[in-house]
Amino acid sequence: MLTASIVSYHHRVSEIKQVIDCVLAGPVEKLYVIDNSSDDRLRELECISDRVHYIHSVNRGYGAGHNIAIQEAIDLGATYHVVVNPDIYFESGVLEKLVSFMNLHKDVGQIMPKVYYPNGDLQYLCKLIPTPLDLIFKRFIPSSIVEKRMLKFQLRFTKYNKIMNVPYLSGCFMFFRISALQDIGLFDERFFMYPEDIDITRRMHEKYLTIFFPEVSIVHAHAAASKTNKRMLKIHIFNMIKYFNKWGWLFDLKRRNINKRVLEELRK
Repeated sequence: MLTASIVSYHHRVSEIKQVIDCVLAGPVEKLYVIDNSSDDRLRELECISDRVHYIHSVNRGYGAGHNIAIQEAIDLGATYHVVVNPDIYFESGVLEKLVSFMNLHKDVGQIMPKVYYPNGDLQYLCKLIPTPLDLIFKRFIPSSIVEKRMLKFQLRFTKYNKIMNVPYLSGCFMFFRISALQDIGLFDERFFMYPEDIDITRRMHEKYLTIFFPEVSIVHAHAAASKTNKRMLKIHIFNMIKYFNKWGWLFDLKRRNINKRVLEELRK
């Protein structure tokens, strides 16, 4: 059984209808819409299908919202659960192919497809576990200056044309094996938003394969709010401080060993 979840914050129905249609076109038995908004205007989404379950929740963050859905999925007896952003869409067949791959590879705990921008450009969302410098460089220094570092951090040298075991996969589309989530734990709710995908993929990677699967793709209308919104930038920085307080700042031996192994494997 496959379930899915979307966390919404003051989205209009028209803004998330496309991703809902994409999800419901696949073998998803239950789609949880977790609404962190102050009102419940999205409740009308339940009229679309009896597979849509709307939950109006107090806004405790992105990961906490998805945890509500994942716990419901566990109680329902789901085998897989996919976390999707409101701003993605994909063609039919994507979910079926991911389910088939996961069925054949029991050592895979998490999988992500290839991701494109709406204009067809590739998004480089397979990454090493970040150091504080990686995030500082990416956020505040012009890309032309740090191109060489990003080439390695974002694994661009791989050309993104092969299946890879990657320690940091994007939170825009996270396809999980439920039993693996029960083993490593759900999203860490100390992170209101931003580093929750780094944290959960890292924990998953320590015990299972976390796979980039380029044989299927999605489109992500990515908009980095923290680049243009000062409030969101503060939230981003605050939560990244929490992340590095948890895992270590400059001295993180596990991070160094994982990144070294990943680079060695991918450069063979």
